[in-house]
Formats: sequence, C-alpha cells, structure tokens
Amino acid sequence: MAERLQKIIAAAGMMSRRTAEEYISAGRVSVNGRPAVLGDRADPEKDRILVDGKDLPSTGEKVYIMLNKPKGYVTTLKDEKGRRDVSQLVADLGVRVFPVGRLDMNSEGLLLMTNDGDFANRVMHPSHEVAKTYYTWVRGSNIERAAEALRLPMELEGYRTRPARVEVLKRLPEGAVLSISIHEGRNRQVRKMCGAVGLEVTRLKRVAEGGLELGELPPGKWRHLSSEELDKLR
Repeated sequence: MAERLQKIIAAAGMMSRRTAEEYISAGRVSVNGRPAVLGDRADPEKDRILVDGKDLPSTGEKVYIMLNKPKGYVTTLKDEKGRRDVSQLVADLGVRVFPVGRLDMNSEGLLLMTNDGDFANRVMHPSHEVAKTYYTWVRGSNIERAAEALRLPMELEGYRTRPARVEVLKRLPEGAVLSISIHEGRNRQVRKMCGAVGLEVTRLKRVAEGGLELGELPPGKWRHLSSEELDKLR
C-alpha cells in the first residue's frame, strides 16, 4: 500500500519523520531511481527507496533505550566535521537506533534513542506536550528576579515560549543551580532563555523527560526502557 515517503523511512527505523522530510528536501532520497520530493508516496513492497544511495533496512524488533549523553558528543549518527557522535556510545547495542530529539554538544544527560520512527514522532510532536527538565548551572546576579522572569512566556527568535517551571536548587558563589522544566524543547532553548534574562549557562544536564528520570545511569551508558516507561511516553 502506498504511503507518504517520510512515514515509510521512519517506519524502517532510520530516523524520525521530521528528519526524513529534511532528507527528502535535500535530495537525499530517491524512488525507483528518481529523486523524491515532499509529498511523494511509495509502496515499500513494490518500489525501491534509497536514502543516500542505500536501500532501507528491513524492519525488525523495535528498540527503545535511554542514554546518558556526556558533554562533547553531537546528537547525530554521523558528523561531517568528524566530531564524536552518540552512535559511538550505543555501538554495542547491535541495532541501529537514532536520537529522539537533540541535546547540543555541550549539554549532557537523558537522551532517548529508538528505531521506531512513529514513536519518535509522537514523543517529539509539540501537541503531546512532553515535559523536559534540565539542571542548569548559571552565573549571574539577581537570581530570584531572573528565575521569576524565566517562569513567564518570552519571545525568542520569532517564537513565544510557554511558561516554564523554575526552581532554585542551590546557591553558588557566582550564581546558582536551577531546575528548569519546559515543553517545547526548541534548539538550545534553555540556554537562550537564560541569556535573555542575563544569566550565563556553564553546565546543562537533562534529568527527566515525559515522566522518565535519568537516575543513576552513568555518563556514556545506556539501558532499555521498561514497558511501564514506554506507557508513560505513549
């Protein structure tokens, strides 16, 4: 049965639908030898679909894991600049998985990975309002005033944030450790929010997402999600 191309690619466990759309727009996908465009449909049983010149992998068992991403790794499966990427941390899994959302290279903590494109799309879609909590080490003065400002909606590069949940966890000589919970999770959103209220982020760690907690998982290690945890995300 013919389906949208991005849905087929996501179901094959290569990437999320959103990323598949980016690949299609960039000309990295072809169907039966013809470059694909957004809106194309195909039948995976009849049509040959190539991504970067390679056939789609056969679908197998769906895998869902949590990784504690260390600082210094990019959240991609291959980096054009040769930087360390998260695929190297899960190589012993034995199954190709891709990140659900992103953490920038200088951030650390909880990162979900899977080979289930539909699952990833549900978790990342703004309508599902999956909360993400970050421990945020900041420098700056007037911490209480800044925390109050962070709790309010603000304009960031053309979009308006929703109210955030902010707690001051610990005072430091030159700043504090804040707990910041948001729903959108746009690119570098917490860093940009802090910058907008005069705070400099020195360390950022995601500790919870959608009811899941990072807990005591060591940096650079991963574990499978339990059925109970998957139910929370779904």
